[in-house]
Amino acid sequence: MHNRIYAIIRRETRELLRDPVYLGLAFIVPLALKLLFGYGLTMDVKNIPVLFYDLDRSSLSREYMNSFTNSEYFRNVGLAKDYKEIDHVIRSGKIRVVVVIPSDFSRRLHEGRPAQVQFLADGSFPMRAEVVKGYVAAINAQFNQGMVSRYLSLKGQTAAAVFPTSVEGRAWYNPSLESKNFIIPGLLVITLMFYPALLAALVVVREKESGTIYNLYCSPVRPWEVVAGKAIPYIGVAFINYILIFLMSVILFKVRFTGSFILLSVGALLYIACTIGIGLFISVISRTQIAAMLITFLGTMIPAFLFSGFMAPITSQDITGQIVSRFIPATYFMGMVKGIYLKGLGFGYYAWDLLTLTIYAAVVYSVAILSFRKKVG
Repeated sequence: MHNRIYAIIRRETRELLRDPVYLGLAFIVPLALKLLFGYGLTMDVKNIPVLFYDLDRSSLSREYMNSFTNSEYFRNVGLAKDYKEIDHVIRSGKIRVVVVIPSDFSRRLHEGRPAQVQFLADGSFPMRAEVVKGYVAAINAQFNQGMVSRYLSLKGQTAAAVFPTSVEGRAWYNPSLESKNFIIPGLLVITLMFYPALLAALVVVREKESGTIYNLYCSPVRPWEVVAGKAIPYIGVAFINYILIFLMSVILFKVRFTGSFILLSVGALLYIACTIGIGLFISVISRTQIAAMLITFLGTMIPAFLFSGFMAPITSQDITGQIVSRFIPATYFMGMVKGIYLKGLGFGYYAWDLLTLTIYAAVVYSVAILSFRKKVG
C-alpha cells in the first residue's frame, strides 16, 4: 500500500519537475498576485486633491482652507473660478472633493451666527466618498472648536465651559488603522484558496485528456491511494508558497504580526489540504481542463472574496451570506489569520476552527475518492 502511494507521489512529483514553466508558474503566480493586490488594493485615503471655491476671500476663509491642507488627508490644488469649472473637474475625475465657502462666511461668524459651507464629493466611489465625508466633518469640528476657544479666551473664559467632555479614541491591534494590516493577511487566505485548488484541478483531468488516466483505471491502485498520492506533492508546493507569502507580508509589506507562526502554519497546512482536496474533486468530475478552471474560479475565488470576511465582517452580511460563509474553508482560516496576525491569539481561540478545517478536509477527500471510484466503475 505504502509503495503504491509512494509511486504515485514520485510520479506526480516527476511530472511537476519535468515542466519548468508549470513549476515556475506554481510559485511565481501566487507571489505576483500578492504583489499586485498588496500594492494596488488599499483602503487608505490620503493626499486627496481638493479644490476650493472661496466666495468670501477673507483671512478667516483662508484659515478655514488651511485647516484642510494642514492635514495629511487633503492636498490643495487651487481655487475654482466658478461653478462651471467645478462641474468640469468633478466630471473629468481630476478632483474628488470641492469645498465651497459662501460670500458671507466671515461676516456671519463675526456676528455670532452659523455659516454653512458646501461640500461636494464625487460619488462614483461611494466608499471613498463616505471616508472623505468623515474627514471633512472632523476637520470642520476642529475648526469650530478653535473658533470657540478663541472667542472664550477674549471673554476670559475657557473652552471647558462649552466643551465639558471630550472623547479620546484608541484603536486596538491596529493603532495606525493602516489598511495593509488587514488586506495583506486576507490576501494570503484568498491566494491559498484559489491557486492551490487551481493547480490540483488540472491533475486528473489533464490525464483524462491525454488518455494516461486509463493506466490508473487498469492498475491495482485503490482510489484513495490515487487521491492521496496526487494530493501530497501539491500540498507541499502550496505550503512552500504559504511560507514565501508570509515572509513577503512581514518583510516587504511590513505587516504587523504578533502571534505564533507555528499555530498559523498548522492552520495553513489544514487549509491548504482543504483547497487541494476541492481542486482534486473538481478535477475528478470535470472532463476538460477549461471546465475545471472555470469551476475552480467560480467555486473558490469568488466565494472566498465575498463571503469569507475578507473586506467586511461576516456578521454584517444577511442571513444567506452567513450561511454560505459556513461552507467555505476560507471563512475559518480568515478568522485565524487576522486574529493571529494582529491580536496574537493562541490555540484556545482557534481549536474549533482547526477542528472544522480537519473535518472539512476529511469530507472533501472522501467525496473525491467516491467520485473517482465511480469513474473507475
